[in-house]
Amino acid sequence: MILGESGTGKELVAGALHSLSRRSQANYVRINCAAIPETLLESELFGHEKGSFTGALKQKPGALKRPTAGRFSWTKSPT
Repeated sequence: MILGESGTGKELVAGALHSLSRRSQANYVRINCAAIPETLLESELFGHEKGSFTGALKQKPGALKRPTAGRFSWTKSPT
């Protein structure tokens, strides 16, 4: 876990660690949770089924369910 104040380069450190790792050729997925409205966060991360809520016109896999053999990096707003 990389912790730090806003603007200190946490995403840069995470990207550098991934680039230097043995799995650097695998996917590296960045998710900015602060940019996703709280009401949609669960759907964006885990996906949803068609018709599960108003506007869910088709099934959508979430970011955590999409095929990947790499790493995830997510950030959230400071609390």
